[in-house]
Parts: sequence; structure tokens; C-alpha cells
Amino acid sequence: MNAPVRKIVILSAAVLSGALSGCVGAFDPETDPTSPLVPRIQALVDANREYPRWEDFPRNAAPPPPAADMGQRVAALQSTGSNLSDEVARLEWLTDGDAEGFARDVRARVDAVPVAPVTQETQAEIDAFARRLRERGRAPPPIDRRD
Repeated sequence: MNAPVRKIVILSAAVLSGALSGCVGAFDPETDPTSPLVPRIQALVDANREYPRWEDFPRNAAPPPPAADMGQRVAALQSTGSNLSDEVARLEWLTDGDAEGFARDVRARVDAVPVAPVTQETQAEIDAFARRLRERGRAPPPIDRRD
């Protein structure tokens, strides 16, 4: 952009002030004094001018518990956490730390289970079905309209 920064700032300030002056009129609307709704509208505005009041907001039901009670709760939670850690430490895990050996064992067990011939045909059937759908999804050749 070749315009100097000063021109850009002046132009944006002018646009912003114009927009703000247009918004100011929205906060002081003009009403038709001959309208039959004016008394009802004014009564509603006057009745709700002070709303909301602090008295209308709900108060807190109960004060927070004392610090000693909170300390007891924290201590109970920490003891429960340490008990849980002890239980986890006593668990006997299935792996011995050799992830590759575990993966080899799982692959061997999966390969040992015979696969039904129907299951082997399934991938070929899916591929054939997808090919047939793609062929059906092609658009027909255009019609020659010059006849």
C-alpha cells in the first residue's frame, strides 16, 4: 500500500467517528407522541427503570466451611490417594517390559487362528462393489442438441 500511515490513521478515525455518531442516535429514540401505545410503553419503562436491584439476586446459601474442616478433607483425600497408589503397586502386570516380544506373541496368536474363506473373499467383494458403484456414478455422455 502506497498511502502513508498518517493518511490511514486519519481515514480510519473519520470512519470510526462517523460510525459512533450514527450509533449515538440509536440510544435516544424518537417516539411518536400521538401513538396510542405511548402511555403503556412509558408505564412499562417507568415500572422497570430500577430493575435489576441487588436485592433480587440470590444470596449465597451457606458460608464456606472453616479452614480446619477443609484441612481434614485434604488430609483424607491424600490418604485415599496414597492407598490407591499402594494398590496399583501391588497389581501384577501382564507385560514384562518387552513391547516387541509382546507384539510378536499377539501376532502369532492372531495368525494361528484360521481365517474362513468367506472372510478372505470379503475384501475382494468390497472392492468389486466399490468399482461397480463408481461405474454407475459416471455421468452419461452429453446429448447432441444440434439435431
